[in-house]
Parts: sequence; structure tokens; C-alpha cells
Amino acid sequence: MEFQSENELYSYFKEGLNKVETHLENEYASIRAGRANPKILDRVMVNYYGCMTPLNQMSNITVPDPRCLLINVWDTSAFKDVLKAINEANLGLTPSDDGKAIRLVFPVPTEERRKELVKQAKALLEEAKVSMRNERREAMDSIKKMKTNNLLTEDSQKLAEKEVQNILDKRTKELDELFAEKEKEIMSV
Repeated sequence: MEFQSENELYSYFKEGLNKVETHLENEYASIRAGRANPKILDRVMVNYYGCMTPLNQMSNITVPDPRCLLINVWDTSAFKDVLKAINEANLGLTPSDDGKAIRLVFPVPTEERRKELVKQAKALLEEAKVSMRNERREAMDSIKKMKTNNLLTEDSQKLAEKEVQNILDKRTKELDELFAEKEKEIMSV
């Protein structure tokens, strides 16, 4: 992409880093740590009259207690389809129903399972860091292109590269803090 100024480049770079961080936050929200979290159902799609519909758009999802989700389907004719979609989503949970509502009970994860979840969170963190480094590489290439197009002097090129690195270091630290929070949440009993 062609940039006319350093500020334009910085804002585009920050926007890319924001997308990476938001993606990581969404991935972390779907990791279940033994507590009921409605976000785990965000990816569940139900075949509703021949159209794939997100579960959260056709039901009310509540958390009656810390280890249980209660799903009230608005259209009772779609009840069986919702049950089927939850089972096919491989959430690691078995839904129980009373004909009117569906309950998902979250078992307390074992120590081994918690360590496995931390490894999964760490892998997601590393993927996010790789994405951020790719954003940095693109920004550095744009800075070099701006230099060759005589939009930057050599000194301002060095300053721009340093600023991009500073922005990346700050955002990487934020990702590490996000991981530390998630690790603490997973490992707490």
C-alpha cells in the first residue's frame, strides 16, 4: 500500500495490530476454563429452515450459575435442530434438555486439562505475535518504499522504523498481559 506520510502509515499499522489483538481476544473467549461462558456458542450454526443461522440469533443464552448455560430456543420447532447443532459443534459438552430449554453443564477441568488449555492459549499467543511481526514487516517495506519515492529522508526513515518497532513492542507486551490473564483464569480452580 502507498502512504504519503508517516502518520498515515502508523495509523494503518496500529489498525492491523488492533485486528490481531481483537482476534486473539475472541479466540481466548472461546477457550472454556471450567466456567460457563456464552461466547463458546458463538460458532454454533443451526440449520434453520434450510439456512445456517448462528445459535445466539435464535435463542436466549443465560448463565444461571457459574458452571451452567441455559439456552431457551425462541422457535420450539427448531429445538431438535439446535440440539443436533450443539452436539455436532464438538464443544466437549453434553447438552441436556427438558423439552423447553437446553442446559450445558461445564465440568470442573482436571489439572491435566487445564495445562492443555494453557498450551492452547500459548499457541494462539504465538500465532498472534507472528501476525504482528508480519504487520511490522509490511510497515518496514512501506517505509523503504517511501524513502525510495523521496517522501522520507534517511534520518526520518530511521526514526519511522524505530517508531514502528516501539509500537510493536508495546502491543506485544499487551498480548503477553492478555495471555497472563487467561492463564490465571484457566489455572484457577
